[in-house]
Amino acid sequence: MNFKPISISLSPNVQKQDLALSLHNLFQPWSYKKGPTIKKLEEKFKKDFGASSAWSFNSGRSALLTLLQVLELEKGDEIAIQAFTCNAVPNPIFWVGAKPLYIDIDESFNLDPQDLKKKLTAKTKVVIIQHTFGVPAQIEKVQAICKEHKLILVEDMAHGLGSKYKGKLLGTFGDFAFFSFGRDKVISSVYGGMLASHRKGLNKKIDKVYKKVRQPSFVWTAQQLFHPLALSIILPTYKLLIGKLILVGLQKARLLSMAVHKKERCGKKPGYFPARLPNALAKLALSQYQRLSKFNQHRKKVAKAYKEALRNSKFKLTNCSKEVVCNFFRYTIRHSQAHQIIRKAWDQNLLLGDWYTDVLIPCSSNLKKLGYEPGSCPRAEKASKETLNLPTHVNISKKDVEEIVNFIKEQG
Repeated sequence: MNFKPISISLSPNVQKQDLALSLHNLFQPWSYKKGPTIKKLEEKFKKDFGASSAWSFNSGRSALLTLLQVLELEKGDEIAIQAFTCNAVPNPIFWVGAKPLYIDIDESFNLDPQDLKKKLTAKTKVVIIQHTFGVPAQIEKVQAICKEHKLILVEDMAHGLGSKYKGKLLGTFGDFAFFSFGRDKVISSVYGGMLASHRKGLNKKIDKVYKKVRQPSFVWTAQQLFHPLALSIILPTYKLLIGKLILVGLQKARLLSMAVHKKERCGKKPGYFPARLPNALAKLALSQYQRLSKFNQHRKKVAKAYKEALRNSKFKLTNCSKEVVCNFFRYTIRHSQAHQIIRKAWDQNLLLGDWYTDVLIPCSSNLKKLGYEPGSCPRAEKASKETLNLPTHVNISKKDVEEIVNFIKEQG
């Protein structure tokens, strides 16, 4: 019997070569922090995204935080972001003394340009545009608004790696772009991120701030290297109680890190932000980045299978227009009973995705402390009650797709 669950978020991209690389690096602590792979990864992003420079970090949060520090925002300045996102976006805004300005979403789960124009004030200085689930946002319209109001445009590429708009890679449209290599992102080094600049005039200022960004500790780095190895043991026994107990026990013993620290749920900053990407994790990120095309081709194939199988169901499906290429990081569907379906799936060890079952996740986040006013983004609030995600990652097999589709059809 196969006890391994079908999961969307428990280190989904990990393959045998990633396990071998993690194990090899774990026992080479002398190369944890510094090494040539950091520069190789930065140069690869710089070249692929036509950036004037790129800097690696231990997370997308660290990348965004460093950028906002360079922009020298004044207290009370606003940064426009969409609702229907993770607290990892508004938190760095608070950490530099600015305020998030929450914008409602459109049908693609992305920032709505019309709502952006309506809510802009004299204090708005920056717009962060998120390409949710790998579906490109209305980037040209947002570009035009930013140009008209002299706003800095930042692309949040946590979901969008490899997606394109009119033949051009996402991450090349804004003044800056930041990326995440978190454990459940498009590529993964458990923790990791990148900042790419298309504003050459600010690169020296970024360099100056970046020099002061510290390296993470040996213990923290070892913790991340251990993560894929531990999950390879936990997942095969997850359907049994022992697998879940091991996971919780390792997290409580701090041998495994949490994706989101409890401090972040109420806007506080954990001590390991900001920090640089250590060489050991850069090796994991580069290895996966070199397989990005393979990963995304698989995602598109799985998404197509979901779409065809669920075409006549009661679920509202995700579609991409002809002018865009979606990486289908997750395949998102909508149903009025989405939350109940997610819970039922989890009970059957189909660990389907809950992004975003609130306008800001994790759901235990304190919306008041994160500056969100209930009712201010009604479409985002409605979507958070109706949305669930189906896994598309490289470890999802044809048999997995069939099992998921059969379950989903039973709920419709």
